[in-house]
Amino acid sequence: MPGAYLLAILLSAAGILVLDLRLRLIGPRAPAATLAAVGIGTLFLLVWDAAGILTGVFVKGGSDLLLGVDLAPHLPLEEPVFLAFLCYLALVAWAGADRVLSRREVRR
Repeated sequence: MPGAYLLAILLSAAGILVLDLRLRLIGPRAPAATLAAVGIGTLFLLVWDAAGILTGVFVKGGSDLLLGVDLAPHLPLEEPVFLAFLCYLALVAWAGADRVLSRREVRR
């Protein structure tokens, strides 16, 4: 089913967003910094991908789950969306772990 991978990424990102908003982890507390971190991280990883594509390390495999839109050779539309999701997930996970560890230290 074309687009299923993109849909899965977007649904997963929506779930992380709901978790972030509900627990007020990172986005609600520092929205500009969160957007900047996700943007800079995504850009860095896209440059990394470009280097891998140019050296032949990264190639796009065939899958019926992809939408079929390429932004560049071996760079499907889903890739920057996935990279942004990965950056946001890392921020939310870090903020959650920081909160848990902070509370653990307060109890001591």
